[in-house]
Amino acid sequence: MRYFITVLSLLFCLQFQAQEKDLSLSYYLPEDVTYNQEIPTPQKILGYIPGEWHVSHDLLLNYMRELDRVSPRISMETRGHTYEGRPLILLTITSEENHENIEEIRKNHLALTEENASTINTEDMPVVVNQGFSIHGNEASGSNAALIAAYHLAAAEGPEIEELLQNTIILFDPAFNPDGLQRFAYWANTNKSKNINPDPQDREYREVWPGGRTNHYWFDMNRDWLPVQLAESQVRLTTFHKWYPNILTDHHEMGSNSTFFFQPGIPSRTHPLTPDINQDLTREIGTYHAAAFDELGSFYYTEEDYDDFYYGKGSTFPDVNGSIGILFEQASSRGHAQETDNGILTFPFTIRNQLTAALSTLEAAKNMRVKLLNYQREFYTNARNSAGKGAWVFGSTKDASSAYELAKILKKHQVKVHELKENFESGGKQFKKGSTYVVPKDQRQHRLAEAMFEKRTEFQDSLFYDISAWNFPMAFNLDFAENVRIGNAGNEIQELQKPEISATEKSEYAYLMEWHDFYAPKALNMILEKDLRAKVGMKQFSNGDKKYDYGTILIPVQNQKLDASELHEFLQKVSEESNVEISAINTGLTNGINLGSRQFRALEPASVALIVGDGITPYDAGEIWHLFDQRYDMKITKLDTRSFSNADLSRYTDIIIPNTWGNSLGKNEADKLKTWVKNGGTLIGYRNMARWFKRHGFMEMEIKKDTLVAENVSFEDRRDFTGAQGIGGAIFEANTDRSHPVNFGYKDDKIALFRNTTIFIKADEQSYKNPIKYSEKPLLSGYISKPNLDSIAGTVPFKHTGMKRGNVILFTDNTNFRAFWFGTNKLLMNAIFFGDEM
Repeated sequence: MRYFITVLSLLFCLQFQAQEKDLSLSYYLPEDVTYNQEIPTPQKILGYIPGEWHVSHDLLLNYMRELDRVSPRISMETRGHTYEGRPLILLTITSEENHENIEEIRKNHLALTEENASTINTEDMPVVVNQGFSIHGNEASGSNAALIAAYHLAAAEGPEIEELLQNTIILFDPAFNPDGLQRFAYWANTNKSKNINPDPQDREYREVWPGGRTNHYWFDMNRDWLPVQLAESQVRLTTFHKWYPNILTDHHEMGSNSTFFFQPGIPSRTHPLTPDINQDLTREIGTYHAAAFDELGSFYYTEEDYDDFYYGKGSTFPDVNGSIGILFEQASSRGHAQETDNGILTFPFTIRNQLTAALSTLEAAKNMRVKLLNYQREFYTNARNSAGKGAWVFGSTKDASSAYELAKILKKHQVKVHELKENFESGGKQFKKGSTYVVPKDQRQHRLAEAMFEKRTEFQDSLFYDISAWNFPMAFNLDFAENVRIGNAGNEIQELQKPEISATEKSEYAYLMEWHDFYAPKALNMILEKDLRAKVGMKQFSNGDKKYDYGTILIPVQNQKLDASELHEFLQKVSEESNVEISAINTGLTNGINLGSRQFRALEPASVALIVGDGITPYDAGEIWHLFDQRYDMKITKLDTRSFSNADLSRYTDIIIPNTWGNSLGKNEADKLKTWVKNGGTLIGYRNMARWFKRHGFMEMEIKKDTLVAENVSFEDRRDFTGAQGIGGAIFEANTDRSHPVNFGYKDDKIALFRNTTIFIKADEQSYKNPIKYSEKPLLSGYISKPNLDSIAGTVPFKHTGMKRGNVILFTDNTNFRAFWFGTNKLLMNAIFFGDEM
């Protein structure tokens, strides 16, 4: 058998080398089409035929710039830059005539989404198609196909292309993820052999951690269309709302042993807010893909995989915005060629399939133009008619920053947000002017807002490709009310401003900073990094009419490295940069604990390390890196698992280990960490680190075992049965002990936690050791099976144990999920700053 495989690989090498040598654009392009010789081919700029090498982003950018220079059909703009400084470009491709009237066309198109759109004649309007490629950088056939698609649209000649361009505005994004694409191109090209080896075990097909899928901070950007926390997502969203395209396509890759998938996905897993006609139109567009692939001889499938439930994906976000989102999944060569169940899968073949889908999309858009335009108009008319007259209201009396950050997201989505006219109470919650926002239901973006605010616990299906819940007020730990009288709405906010805070007055005695605001950790870090003394209050107290909660930060004036004037000036700067109020106080005689009490505990600067690399979940690690670097302006050292044995841990006060896979951390690493903890370090672990902590003796805990038995489940349904037992992403209620340092800064005794694990830890018999504990009926939103719901009730998502001079802390849930779960970020920061007080 080994001899046979070797001979097979040798024969393939000879065959592929011949194919690569003979590779030309004619392999990809439609037959019987002539091309303008004045338009440069990709190989003229790249130096090779697409498919011979993986295109790097800089070369792709050069080619698109050249097309913009020479083709009157193309105009290119730079909309922003990635975290690594790469341009985020967009090509607008259409006829010369349309380019001359592009702004008028855009405004007329947007009018379809507005009130009184029924009088607009759609017969002569162009359809708008947004085509995006390779949001996952190592799914590179999309961006490589974009080279050829752009050339075809710029250079093809004849009545068919003229008709297409006259009737279509194409918003063309050749690389949704420039940083990831560059990372993967480097890997695939530096590992390419002269004699292509399709052995899947070859290094070429096994990227080093974290791989090219993600962006700079290791985020899956195809989950960020709704949260829009990333630079790349924000420019995509701006383009979407500038145009409201009728179709948005998202070109991906999947496992090498697959074929080609196009939507619709599994019908029972479509979000209920998506109209049925959306799926009908998607299905009709699919007939164009099928016809094109039949002619090409490529296999494909549809309606058997993936879904349209979570609105944060590129193929689903359009569905709640009056557009048709379409996912393409091409079996991946993950390099230049691989052995698969379907034979040798070559990189040029994957590119050709992606190009075929891109062109069949445009063919469908041209032929279905009026139908798609009318659907968009009807979508927004129906959304308004079903909206009702009330309003949603969200805010926080203690954390105006989090409310502001949610309002920012809504504004990016073109959701109308109003000020609160006057203070009111609803459901026992106080809503105050200045820290509360009102969202009227009667508006164009009603369905999108409803999707962001809904709580859903009943589902047609029990399987989800992604998360099943994403309620934004819960994610931001905000007070929320729905069906509020619209009379509570003040003026619409045109330009969102940060919440107003009082200026820091000068004190000769002390300053106090409450810990409630989201950005309080940023302010505290600035103070400690300045080598100033600061303490945390372990109990509540008051000064006059002002009540101070657990976790209030005290900054004395005396015995500081700055004199009183310098300290005041610096704290004023801290307050302005963090937008956190810092109050002057002139007496230590307060009600409750006094300022000289032992219940104020001294704090030390945090020096934090994050373990990354092989065996660590990149998403979880990236979310923590992003939180420190982008939100709190805190340095964090990334320690790679490959070199961990040589690391000097004495430099760090805290070490964070995200969720792991595999066995990258073994006994030697555990022993080294134990020694460090015993000497005073705080070790913080996430999710399945629970089992690692237990196995290596860091903490004792009882993890509930899965005793589920399948009854009356057929072989055919076995995967659905087991899949339904997972928690793909749902929201649960926990009760909190606010006097415990892990809960400092939270004003309520309940908190909403996002969970996507089935690690259930039994509560300690000592109640004070359970500062966060799931309630008996914890499900707030999302899907969970009945056995898991029974299992999670009364368990704990947080554990702490002391180990000589140090601490070990465990979170079973991701407190930093996708950078938009603002409401639990502070749990991690409390572990960092107050771990020694636990």
